[in-house]
Amino acid sequence: MAKGLNYYLREAWKKPDKKIMRERMIGWRKSGVFTKVDNPLRLDRARALGYKNKKGFVIIRIRIKRGGHKRPRPNKGRRSKRLHTRKTLKMNYKWIAEQRVANKYQNLEVLNSYQIGKDGIHYFYEVICVDTDKPEIKNDKKINWICNPQNKKRPMHGLTSAGKKSRGLRKKSHELKVRPSIRARGRKGR
Repeated sequence: MAKGLNYYLREAWKKPDKKIMRERMIGWRKSGVFTKVDNPLRLDRARALGYKNKKGFVIIRIRIKRGGHKRPRPNKGRRSKRLHTRKTLKMNYKWIAEQRVANKYQNLEVLNSYQIGKDGIHYFYEVICVDTDKPEIKNDKKINWICNPQNKKRPMHGLTSAGKKSRGLRKKSHELKVRPSIRARGRKGR
């Protein structure tokens, strides 16, 4: 049985060529933190996440520093109770990348994202964004749901795939208190 292009692209990305990836990442490190890209690097992954090669879709490559999510210790101006050094951030790097892109490009809505590489210092992601003002997006029945007002600032509300994973919404269990939300526990009976 003949396989399609997406199958071979997926197989190639399972074990990418290290020499080519190293050369790419050297260029990515020299470029800015946010870079608008003409075409997605992982076409199979982008298409699976909703990307179409038409007006209104924008791909942004973002670079994020690796390392612990532990907060740095403030050197002055806090009482010991408010130092918060032991609290760690529960968000994953992909969610952080999506939020940073959403803050930088406020006229675009974040659809989804995927990892394209990592080295000793950085993670690199490509974030798929949609321009909701374009008529091509408003008239496309498969994607025009993102134009609705309730879908604004999706990464900030944890509505992207990475956000839902970090919030624990992939699993359904009576033991997990994540639905409707952790803070809604006291409001439910009112």
